[in-house]
Amino acid sequence: MTPSPRAVARLRPSLHVFCSRQTGRTTVFAPATSHAQLRYSSYAPMGGDSSPKPRKKVTINTLRNMYKKGEPIAMITAHDYPSASLADAAGMDMILVGDSLAMVALGMEDTSEVTLDQMIMHCRSVARAAKSTFILCDLPMGSFEVSPEQALQSAIRIIKEGRAHAVKMEGGAEIAPMIKKITTAGIPVVAHIGLTPQRQNALGGFRVQGKNVAGAVKLLQDAYAVQEAGAFLVVLEAVPSEIANIITKKLRIPTMGIGAGNGCSGQVLVQVDMSGHFPPGRPLPKFVKQYANVWNEAFRGIEQYRTEVKSRAFPSEEYTYPIPKEEAEEIVKALEEAEPPK
Repeated sequence: MTPSPRAVARLRPSLHVFCSRQTGRTTVFAPATSHAQLRYSSYAPMGGDSSPKPRKKVTINTLRNMYKKGEPIAMITAHDYPSASLADAAGMDMILVGDSLAMVALGMEDTSEVTLDQMIMHCRSVARAAKSTFILCDLPMGSFEVSPEQALQSAIRIIKEGRAHAVKMEGGAEIAPMIKKITTAGIPVVAHIGLTPQRQNALGGFRVQGKNVAGAVKLLQDAYAVQEAGAFLVVLEAVPSEIANIITKKLRIPTMGIGAGNGCSGQVLVQVDMSGHFPPGRPLPKFVKQYANVWNEAFRGIEQYRTEVKSRAFPSEEYTYPIPKEEAEEIVKALEEAEPPK
């Protein structure tokens, strides 16, 4: 429990105490020269009062204007509050709450296992953190294929309960009726063609798409179909860059590449992959560039913590709550003399 301002003032007279009327949180500051802050509990959302001021909100119009100006759109996945906080603070234009969370967050074998309820829960946690970024959420396998009506009902839940700004759907011409139904209801849709992980069993695994004439023509036809159905952006996954470049030039909506070369209107990567938040030896797709090594840094810290706990080096006095010596002696004496209840 966070102590009251008066209680804190009695314990540490040199500190400045502030209690927010909006949040009810007590914040304790050291003298202004040190700019230090003393926390009495870790049970508070990340960032708290020290979070930076949010950027101007990215909207669908922002994305359309970026496309018109030829400015690349930066998208990354996030599946919870911490990962979304990072993406938002780093200035990403779009966050995708992708069904890849099935593997990277929930330990499932593939994306087909994740449910609509699970996607909504993770999307809602992302929305709490991402105050400026445009949030896109996957419709998982089984939530839109049955009928346009089912697709719309699922999309409405993503927007209302998940607090996303748009939904993403895997498939080409065959899901055009679903896209049209959803966009007609006023919900923005992002399409996803090429390698569609939800259909990897039918594709024979995770294989590059559009490597021959028939496959490339099918990709272009799918791109036209989802555009005409109302999608405002289309993801191209695992497509040769030459094919992706042509599709990008022929469409009047932006393309988002993942393993499709740098000629697309923007790029998306899975945050866990590009940040190195996985144990050594885990294979990565060819198109993933690893920008950091979160696993090694976190492992080093946790291993050091374990070592210090075992040696009793942690917690040192610096990480304990002090009380005046006289009061401590009085309390210790009272506790030592106290009898157990009968």
